[in-house]
Parts: sequence; C-alpha cells; structure tokens
Amino acid sequence: MAPPYAPPAVPTPAQFKEARGWQAAGMNLAPAGRWWEIFGDPILNGLEGRIEAGNPSLAAAVARYDEARGLLGEANAARFPEVGASASAERTRISAGRPLSPGSSATYNEVTVGPSLTYEIDLFGRVRNSVRAARAGAEASAADVAATRLGLQAQLASTYFEMRGLDARTVLLSQTVDAYRRAYDLTSTRHDGGIDSGVDVSRARTLLATARAELNAVAIERQRDEHVIAVLIGDAPAALTIPVADQALAAPTIPAGLPSTLLERRPDVAAAERRVAEANAKIGVARAALFPSLTLELAGGFQASSGALLSAANSFWALGPLSAAMAIFDGGRRRAGVRVARAQFDEAAANYRETVLTAFREVEDDLASQRLLAAQERDQREAAAAADHTRDLALIRYRDGAADYLEVATAQTTALDAERALVQVRTQQMTTAVDTVRAIGGLY
Repeated sequence: MAPPYAPPAVPTPAQFKEARGWQAAGMNLAPAGRWWEIFGDPILNGLEGRIEAGNPSLAAAVARYDEARGLLGEANAARFPEVGASASAERTRISAGRPLSPGSSATYNEVTVGPSLTYEIDLFGRVRNSVRAARAGAEASAADVAATRLGLQAQLASTYFEMRGLDARTVLLSQTVDAYRRAYDLTSTRHDGGIDSGVDVSRARTLLATARAELNAVAIERQRDEHVIAVLIGDAPAALTIPVADQALAAPTIPAGLPSTLLERRPDVAAAERRVAEANAKIGVARAALFPSLTLELAGGFQASSGALLSAANSFWALGPLSAAMAIFDGGRRRAGVRVARAQFDEAAANYRETVLTAFREVEDDLASQRLLAAQERDQREAAAAADHTRDLALIRYRDGAADYLEVATAQTTALDAERALVQVRTQQMTTAVDTVRAIGGLY
C-alpha cells in the first residue's frame, strides 16, 4: 500500500564553486569524530571531551532517540501473535424458576484454565508499514542525536576561539594602556615644563581612559563566553575558570570534499531523508485503513466442574473466529487520512530539499569566507605593521619637538584600530574553520 520509495531528487553540483583552484590538499586530519584536534589546543580537546557526558541538550536528544526505539519496538510487536493465559474459578447456583427451561435448582462449580492467541493477519500491510515508519523515525532520531552532538561541539569550539580572540585583545589593550600611560606621563612632564599645552595632556588622558574602559568591556565579553562554555559542558558557570592565554590564532584549511559526499555526511540531511521515508510508509498505513482488518483467534485449555481438571476429557479448544471488520460509511474520514498522509509526505520532501540546499549554501559560504579572510588577513597584517611604524615615527617626532601631540594621538588611535581589526580577522578565521567542519558534517 505504500508507494515505492526513493529519496527526493535534489540538483547536486559536481563540485563546490568556491573549492576550485585554491584549496590545500593532503592535510593531516584528526581521527573520525575528534575533528577539533586539528586545531592543536589541549584545553579545547579537554572541554570537547566533556560534552558527551555533561550537556543537557545532548542528553535530551538521546532520550528522544530512546523513545523512538521504544515506539519501534511497539510497532514491531504487532507483527507477532499476542499470546495470553487465563484462569478462572466460579461457583454458580441456578434458579428453579429460571425462564425458558424451568426445573430444579442446582449449584455447581466451574474451573477454566488455558492459553489464548490473537493475531492480526497483515493482508494489506498496515502492520508492516507501521514498522517501516517507526524504523525510519528511529533512524531519523539517531541522526538528530548526531546533528545535536556536532552542533554543540561546533558551538563550543566557536565560543572558545571567540574567547581566545578576546584574550588577544586583552593582551593588546594591556600593552596599549601601558604605552598610553607612558605617553601621558611624558605629556604631563612636558606640560609642567611649559612645552605642551593642557590640550595635549587632555588628549593623552582621554586615550588612556578610553583604552582602560575598552579593556573592562572586553573582560565582560570574555566572562560571558566562559560562562557559555561552562553550560555547554554541563557545569555551573562558577565551577569553570579558563586562564587568559596569549596564543597565536592560526586557522587550518578545511577540505570540503564533494557535494555528493555532503549528503552522506551531514546528520541533519540524513534525518530529513529518514523523515521522508517515514512519511512514505505512513501513506501505506493510511491506505490500508480503507480495507478490512482480519483477525484470527485461537483458544484452548481445560474446563471442569469437578474431578481432575488437567485431564484429556476436560480439555477444549476453539479455532476462530476469523473475523473481518471494515467501516462501510465514515463520512470520508479514512480517505481524508490518506490525503493527510500524502500532504505530510510532500511537506517532508520539501523540507529535505530545503535542508540539502541549505547545506550546499553553508559550505559555499564558509569556503568563500576562508578564501577571502585569508586575503583580508594578509592585507590587515600589512596595514597593522604600517600603522605601528607610523605611530613610532609620530612619537619620535613628538619627542624631538617636530610635531604636536595631536599627530601622536591620531597615529596611536589608528594603530590600535588596525591591530584590533587584525585580531578580529584572525578570530573570524578560526570560527569560520569550525563552522566549515560543521557544514560538511565533520571530518572523517
């Protein structure tokens, strides 16, 4: 009764557009499932290992998978006969004035014991398609667990590298505050000597206070990221402290593979495809409801009012009834159920196609970001070096009396902006590399 099933057709390109001509090959990738090891950060490795046991969202996804497996067990049980056993003991007195056959009164005992069997003959495939639907639902739930796990791992890694980017900004701002303090002290000394004006002192003080304020703002953002990481691994925020580390942020190049392999590796794509299969099987269940249901019953055992109960003379059996049941008129309810099942299949198929196209888009986005961020990082590194050189020259000119402090302030602000932008670009490179791993379904 279920239509022949095939995954919905989705146009699949032979190659990612953004993967041509620039992607590095022959990388030493991490073992299957431990993709974060390609970043070479021991602290990140330790944090990622704690998600499996501590994250509540992952535990909820696993519980939903266990529920789906239980539903599969319930559906599969209907493929087999239901065997039961019963025993009863009764003492009865019949009336002498009973209707139809009056006579003398009597009192007797009746003891019955024996098994029974009930079996639905699955002539129209209702049970089989119910099992297929439940199995596809359980497989979709298993893929949901994998997708949740990968998403949480990627969220943790992205948050961790954002935090490390804030660490780099913290180090940069700490050095900047020290440099601004020395410049302020120099300006104050020159002002006391009558060389600089009060305006120059105010400018230096403004730069110093602004840098200190930004340092506090970065500390707030870092604390929030640390708290997010704590929740991801199942800890209370107060229980986790990650020291500030001044480490170089260097993102690896992630090979994307082929679009055809993406459909096999992305767990959300697998889940969407299994839900299409589930909806297809449910069409068969709905169509089977248009036909009679056949049930066979078998009973037997021993029945006696006195004497030895378990004797051949007191045995009985009954084969049947073989019953068929079918609604003659239901106001179109069952046919409407078929239409509902077909509409649910169409919805699941559309969701599958959207999931596949979204997967292709995310990979293309991340590959383009990797390529363009590499070029942006080179240009920004050059801009930061030039701005640092300009700042140093401005300080020299200021000390020699060839320039006022406005030139120094402008150069210092420009250098800080350029270095801050360089840190931001490198942080984006790290988070983009993490998202690329998520977009391609992990590394294998």
